[in-house]
Amino acid sequence: MSEQNFDLVILGAGSGGYAAALRATQLGLTVGLIEKGKLGGTCLHVGCIPTKALLHSAEVADVTRESAKYGVTADFHGVDIAAVTKYREEIVASKFKGLTGLIKQRGITVIAGEGKLVSPTTVQVGDDTITGKNVILASGSYSRSLPGLELGGRVITSEQALELDFIPKTVAVLGGGVIGVEFSSVWKSFGADVTIIEALPHLVPNEDESISKQFERAFRKRGIKFHLGTRFQGVTQTDQGVVVTLENGTTIEAELLLVAVGRGPSTAGLGYEEVGVKMDRGFVLTDERLATNVPGVYAVGDIVPGLQLAHRGFQHGIFVAEEIAGLNPVVIDDINVPKVTYSSPEVASVGLSEARAREQYGADAISTYDYNLAGNGKSHIIGTAGSVKVVRVKDGPVIGVHMIGDRVGELVGEAQLAVNWEAYPEDIAPLLHAHPTQDEALGEAFLALAGKPLHAI
Repeated sequence: MSEQNFDLVILGAGSGGYAAALRATQLGLTVGLIEKGKLGGTCLHVGCIPTKALLHSAEVADVTRESAKYGVTADFHGVDIAAVTKYREEIVASKFKGLTGLIKQRGITVIAGEGKLVSPTTVQVGDDTITGKNVILASGSYSRSLPGLELGGRVITSEQALELDFIPKTVAVLGGGVIGVEFSSVWKSFGADVTIIEALPHLVPNEDESISKQFERAFRKRGIKFHLGTRFQGVTQTDQGVVVTLENGTTIEAELLLVAVGRGPSTAGLGYEEVGVKMDRGFVLTDERLATNVPGVYAVGDIVPGLQLAHRGFQHGIFVAEEIAGLNPVVIDDINVPKVTYSSPEVASVGLSEARAREQYGADAISTYDYNLAGNGKSHIIGTAGSVKVVRVKDGPVIGVHMIGDRVGELVGEAQLAVNWEAYPEDIAPLLHAHPTQDEALGEAFLALAGKPLHAI
C-alpha cells in the first residue's frame, strides 16, 4: 500500500483528462493521471482517429473507381481489409507513441489501473491511495444500446465494427447520427449494401434541416438506403445474419446490425455517487464552470451532459486546469463548439441553426445566405456538390455556419472563429480568401450577407 500526493488528480486519460494534465503541468501543478486502459482513450484507440483512417481508405476506393473521370487509368481490384487494418493500426500506434512521449516529457505521473473516487480528494487504485487538492473526473463514455436490445454475436457496436476482418455484403445500421452515417459511408465505399434506421425525421438530425435534406439526397444518390421517422422494434439472429423489425412492420435482413444510438457515460461503480457527486442518469452534473456540487471536484468530457466530442473534452480539460490555477478562463457554450461528420459528403457546423436562431432572436431579426458549391472552382475540381449556409443577426454578428460537401470539415476553423468572435459579415468581407479554395465559399457567403456579393447571385 502506498500514498501519493498531487495538486491535481485526474481520473481518466482520454481527451479531457490528458488535456487537463498537459495544461496543468504548464501552469506549475503536479499531476497524477489515472488510466485503466491506454493513454488517449476512446478517441485515439477506437473513435475519432481509427474511424477517420477507415474513411480515408474508403475515399481512396471511391476515387480509384472513378479515376477515368479525372483522366487517370486505374483498375479497382477491391479492398484488402487486412491492409486497411494495418494502415489504421499504424496511425493509431504512431499517435499513441507521440502522446505517451509528451506526457512523460511533461513530468506527469501516470498511474495504471482502475481508479475509484473514495473521498472528495482521494482516488483509490488497487491498494494505492492517490490524493489531490483537486480532482477531475474524466472517465469518458461507452457505446450504448437501446433497452432490451442485447449486444453480441451479429449485433455489434462501433468498437467491433472497427475490428471486423471482413467486409459485410449487407449491413443494417441503427442510428442516423454521426457514428451511424460514418460507418455507413465506409461500408458503402467498400462495396456493402447499407440500410440505416433512424427514429427521428432526418439523418444527421442535430444539423440544420437544410443540411440534413441535402445529406439524405447525397446518400440516396450513393445508393445508401434509409428508413426515417421509424422506430426499431426488435432483431433476431441466425447463423447467416440478422432480421431487424421496425415498429411499422418493415423487416430488414442483413449480415450484421451496427448499433449506433449514441454513447453513455462511463461512471457506474466509480464511487461518484457515494462521495455525494450529483448525477443524472449516469451523467455528472456540473455548473457552467465544470465544477460539481462537491467542492474541489470537477468533471470534463463525455460524462458532462452535452455534445460528446473529443475537442469539447480537450477544451473542458484546458478550462478546468486554468480554473484551478486561478486564470478565470472563458466559458464556451456547447452550441459554439464546432461539429464535423466525416462521411462522404462531410458535414460541418458551428453555432445556431436557422430554426433555432429565429426562435431565439425572432423570425424577422435573422438573415441567411446559402452559397451553392456548384459555383466554387475547387469543389468542382474535386467533384463535390454541397453548400455553405451562414446565419446572421440582421445588422449584427454571424451566429451560425452550416456546411455540406467533401472536405468542408477543413473549413470549420474559420467558421468557428467568426461565430465565437461574434464577427459581422461586414468585418470579414474585406479579408480575402485564396483562389481557388473551398474556403472561398465561406468568403462568398460573408460577402453576400454584407450586401456585396462577388460571384454569388
